[in-house]
Amino acid sequence: MIASRRSAALDELFALLRLPSVSTLPEHRGDCERAVQLLMAKFTAMGLEHVQRLMVRERGLPLVYADWLHAPGAPTVLFYGHYDVQPPDPLAEWISPPFTPTLRDGNIYARGAADDKGQVFAQIESVQAWMQAEHALPVNVRFLLEGEEEVGGESVEAYIRTHHAELACDCVVVSDTAMYAPGLPSLDVGLRGMVYTEVEVQGAERDLHSGLYGGAAPNPLEALARIITGLKSGEGKILIPGFYDRVAPPAVKEKDAWRRLPFDEEAFRRDEVRSPALTGEAGFSVFERTWARPTLEVHGIPGGFTGAGAKTVIPARAAAKISMRLVPDQDPEEIAAQFTAAVQRLTPAGCTSQVRILSTAPAVLVSPDNRYVGAAVASLRRVFGAEPVFIRSGGSIPVVALCAAELGAPVVMMGFGLPDDGLHSPNEKFALSSFYGGIRALADFMLRLTERA
Repeated sequence: MIASRRSAALDELFALLRLPSVSTLPEHRGDCERAVQLLMAKFTAMGLEHVQRLMVRERGLPLVYADWLHAPGAPTVLFYGHYDVQPPDPLAEWISPPFTPTLRDGNIYARGAADDKGQVFAQIESVQAWMQAEHALPVNVRFLLEGEEEVGGESVEAYIRTHHAELACDCVVVSDTAMYAPGLPSLDVGLRGMVYTEVEVQGAERDLHSGLYGGAAPNPLEALARIITGLKSGEGKILIPGFYDRVAPPAVKEKDAWRRLPFDEEAFRRDEVRSPALTGEAGFSVFERTWARPTLEVHGIPGGFTGAGAKTVIPARAAAKISMRLVPDQDPEEIAAQFTAAVQRLTPAGCTSQVRILSTAPAVLVSPDNRYVGAAVASLRRVFGAEPVFIRSGGSIPVVALCAAELGAPVVMMGFGLPDDGLHSPNEKFALSSFYGGIRALADFMLRLTERA
């Protein structure tokens, strides 16, 4: 039945990919709503029940819920995903338009193809295959899809914290991660946490002429540069007092497993990062730097004059978007407080600074020793024909820790992307083999849960 729907599944995924459901831009709220309606119609047509559009916050974006709970005695699986996407900028770097899904070299190219619409649709189609073949599912299923994952996930967090009964499940399946390499299926057992901030520096009350006031007036852009360079050394070490106090190294056994993974550092630099050299904290391997060490990154610095030509102005204010990725045992609230104190201490005379915390999430480390991960390993092995490996991810999925804490259910991070899919970048892609393989693996996973019960 999965094979018979290959074309239809792709067409329906393309319809979702055409919707520019960019959660961070208010002008795309209508597109987010259209994505919600498309998903609700899909769930209803499949035969799922209690299909709902849930508004949790007045200014938030809707959640989509659906379930099928007619498998007495069988486990209940909660599938989580998100329908929102990152902005497509810079548009000039896309080979094909970001919201015109295009097949090229065995890949689907579109914003959201891998993060996360393609993977969500693999979940949905795995359930569709069972419903079409048997008019029933081997397990009980709930879906919870959100539209704010790319902007902090406040609505889904509030809903999960207050609706334990409605989301009761035996395991949570998240398909928003990647396989280690093509043909090498993987289960993610670790995610870094996040503290995302905006730092604003204020100088004079208004913009000033640099000829009349330069040399006497404070410059917020220069002050911001001094703050940023004071937060991290040129060797990649974060200089915030107390920042590393709770950082625990990965276990020796885990590091040994990473060394056995097929990895070519030069190919990683050339083909994935595509930069003249790799950087980062000295004394640590690439896997440690991207999976098991905290980081601090600057994402944007708006302020001053950036138009064509010249304008000799000292800006009154400047800002920077700065985030920190955290590892297990680091407390996001503690890190946010340490960061704020460091920014205040580094702010030069003549300027004031303000730190806004935009979002936080704790890091996650999942034990692989449970029957749900075991079932996922067996399904991935069968479908992809290779022994799955356990890896970590440098990214953050706030809902993973939340589900484990609030619902008391193990989380299986069963993703099908690839490292070079270009998440958040131009020419994001999702391999057709990952899409169809994901559908088969998830359908098999549901069956294995009944066999192992």
